[in-house]
Amino acid sequence: MYFNQLPGRPLPNLQHNAQRCRVSSRKFHAVNFASFTTSSVGTYNHQMNTTRIIVNDVMQSGYIYHCTEPAGQNFHAEFRPDLSPKKMLELGVFGGKYMTDCRDEFPDDWFLNAKLSAEFRDPDLNWFGVNASQSLSDWKKKGWIYSEDPRGWFQWYCRYYLGRRCPNDDNQIKRWRAMSRHIAQIRKNCETCDFRCRPRQRQALLHWAYDSRQF
Repeated sequence: MYFNQLPGRPLPNLQHNAQRCRVSSRKFHAVNFASFTTSSVGTYNHQMNTTRIIVNDVMQSGYIYHCTEPAGQNFHAEFRPDLSPKKMLELGVFGGKYMTDCRDEFPDDWFLNAKLSAEFRDPDLNWFGVNASQSLSDWKKKGWIYSEDPRGWFQWYCRYYLGRRCPNDDNQIKRWRAMSRHIAQIRKNCETCDFRCRPRQRQALLHWAYDSRQF
């Protein structure tokens, strides 16, 4: 059971069956922290047990942050995302255009099977095959951008996952929790794992690390 196929467009890679619906949650794909700390952008302090990351990309130059927690561990008690950044990139999010110019900041294995677009945002790369993103300019107009994370929530999550903690964490976690209302709407209006039902809403949840293939 798939979306209606559009002319010239392949069907999205969705499997509508009970096995797919029982995707396990809360299983983070842990970064190999020891190998990551030897990268060109990170230095590891064995005495302080922290990693210092220096960011230089098209949106930030000379930005420095420190990872004070092990990657993928010690999350806030109210922050329990279903998907790691690596898994999100593998499934297909943001039309493949979110991480193409800042890969040096993150572990190489995040990108081994990532669905990325070199030139433009491509909705066909999204897991549900639809566009579910607002533009960065819209986010700025609405005051949703934290100054240290100019790309938005997913950038914050990637850095949080690596172990950074910052003053804006509580706000970003509250925003993540607020997205759960979309889960209730899907469950109310759709049969379990009917991926043709509200695909845009399901894709938006993927962008917030909710595994919308489960409900």
